Amino acid sequence: MSINADAVSSEKLLEVKDLKKFFYIKKGLAGFRYQTVKAVDDVNFYVNKGETLGIVGESGCGKSTMGRSILQLQKPTDGSVKFEGIELTKLKNHQIRKLRKDMQMVFQDPFGSLNPRMTIGSMLKEIVNTHHIVNEKDSRTYVENLLEQVGLKKTYYNRYAHEFSGGQRQRISIARALAVKPKMIVCDEAVSALDVSVQAQILNLLQKLKKEYQLTYIFISHDLSVVKHISDRVAVMYLGQIVELANKTEIFDHPLHPYLKALLSAIPQVNQTNRERIILKGEVPSPINIPEGCRFHTRCPFAKDICRKKVPSLEQKENGHWVACHFV
Repeated sequence: MSINADAVSSEKLLEVKDLKKFFYIKKGLAGFRYQTVKAVDDVNFYVNKGETLGIVGESGCGKSTMGRSILQLQKPTDGSVKFEGIELTKLKNHQIRKLRKDMQMVFQDPFGSLNPRMTIGSMLKEIVNTHHIVNEKDSRTYVENLLEQVGLKKTYYNRYAHEFSGGQRQRISIARALAVKPKMIVCDEAVSALDVSVQAQILNLLQKLKKEYQLTYIFISHDLSVVKHISDRVAVMYLGQIVELANKTEIFDHPLHPYLKALLSAIPQVNQTNRERIILKGEVPSPINIPEGCRFHTRCPFAKDICRKKVPSLEQKENGHWVACHFV
């Protein structure tokens, strides 16, 4: 149910190059640096206008940190993030604030991201007035219409966040992101805390809003089926790096990286006949102590000596299909 490929512009809205985000663990009273957590390490991709790029990977692989680093909610350690040609990493805080309305985020926990002391109407109205979206006298009508657009009644204007269900709170979070008329929304595990039936409703709502507002999405999730449903292209992350990137059809029909093959082989299917199940052994290495060479070689059933010594680069193996593996 993703949008028609013809509706996606070839114009790049976002370009990410060599993005890194490290966290430093300090020890002692002097606070000397002694360990480095490489949460995001040399990530490269772009997002076209009107596109949905899905980011998928195991918990702890750096997906959410990457999303926050792109929006400058966490300052990247190194690398380039360009939004409409503007280098975000070089901007000062007051310059970033002017661009906030163009780049919004929907968080995983809708209750934790909403102010419990404000009614949803006053909260949304404050955002609209702060960014001067409409005249202040028209802001209430604007907010009430916004609530209806995300599937809520305008009579909910004076209710508090605790009076809503999880799905309704996530609709409020979407309304908050939509209130400032953004160009791009980063959805960070936006449906993972919801029931399956509610997940489908939220996904359909996101797709409807995308067509109505010509939105661009970066959709972060650990659920392959959800990513397949909503994305145009998909990037697979492992231990802070992108290991495979291609359009949705290529990713799910012709996976190239052993990690993605193992993930897809674990999805239950009605017909299991002649289906190869790839079992990954061991645990994901710590981002504090990343193995040399290919980061996946400690769990890869096809690893060779070169995998333990040389880091594979993300290369285009087929048209638009990028993969980081020595033996594709």
